[in-house]
Amino acid sequence: MTDTIEARLAKLGLVLPPVPSALANYVPYMLSGDRLYISGQLPREADGTLITGQLGAGLSIEDGQRAARACALNILSLARSALGRLDRVARILRLAGYVNAAPGFVDHPKVINGASDLLVEVLGEHGRHTRAAIGCSSLPANAATEIEAILLVAL
Repeated sequence: MTDTIEARLAKLGLVLPPVPSALANYVPYMLSGDRLYISGQLPREADGTLITGQLGAGLSIEDGQRAARACALNILSLARSALGRLDRVARILRLAGYVNAAPGFVDHPKVINGASDLLVEVLGEHGRHTRAAIGCSSLPANAATEIEAILLVAL
């Protein structure tokens, strides 16, 4: 990448939220060798607002994509905290995206595209990743989405 990840975020008008803390008995991230494992992130916006509700029962696909984007920004915030700077992110290897979905809702991949698209916007080809998009009957705090990630780190 010719410019830094931080510069690309600024160019896109994106601001990383404060580093989210763990809500229970787990760590928000774990660095092991050249892999950074980031625990599931809820869609908390920069002002702390949690995007809640069920897709297909009050929330649209666009609402879900906004929630997934918020999860991705939280993942990047934790990556910066863990690594000191985002330019150490060599690649997003995998996302596992969970969607709070009403019975019959089938567009989970479209919702999680909100996170995938943001990561490619910010990281270019280094943001392309493997992925799962899974529907759930509920998520913690009635969150609309939750996303966990595995990142490759430049040593």
